[in-house]
Amino acid sequence: MSKPIGLLVVDDHPVVRDGLTGMFARDPEFAVLGEAADGAEAVRLARRLRPDVILMDLRMPGLDGVSAIRELAGQAPECRVLVLTTYDTDSYVLPAIEAGATGYLLKDAPREELLRAVRAAAKGEPVLAPSVAALLMNRVRKPAPGPLSPREVEVLELVAGGATNRVAAAELFLTEATVKSHLLNIYAKLGVNDRAAAITEAFHRGLLVPRQPD
Repeated sequence: MSKPIGLLVVDDHPVVRDGLTGMFARDPEFAVLGEAADGAEAVRLARRLRPDVILMDLRMPGLDGVSAIRELAGQAPECRVLVLTTYDTDSYVLPAIEAGATGYLLKDAPREELLRAVRAAAKGEPVLAPSVAALLMNRVRKPAPGPLSPREVEVLELVAGGATNRVAAAELFLTEATVKSHLLNIYAKLGVNDRAAAITEAFHRGLLVPRQPD
């Protein structure tokens, strides 16, 4: 008989940990090596126990799941992390996968689906909940925003220099409404929500260049 798949269960809710531990304990194919209530404890236990698969919640006090996944990628890279959470939005899915998670499942997954996912994760095979797979597919299909137009760059340069919408409009012989429209397009293209973030992101991308002192 092959060696059982070693598991580490990470969740800040004791009831969830108990439920998962009990479920896997009934199957000789798996062995729960330990439990952790937060990300920091998960990293410590993973270094010591070297589980094959870590079932990782994301929202936890202290070190959260995504931060723990990043640390594990450097300190215990042989441990596969299978996220098990209730959240399937961009703000949770993408950071977790980028941090190094092998799979991403939701807590309402049926028992057999979870068992299959752990088996696959132990082999290094990616596992995604259907809603998560659809989300990632939609992001891949969505065309990337185009570059800023010359006029948008002019507006952003003035705003970065401290100009108000009214001043920028006068400088460029535009209406304030047109300047506002340009700013909204800039926000969408840069993936930000306000002018301060737009300026920061534009400098980061090299779209704006810091002025040299006279």
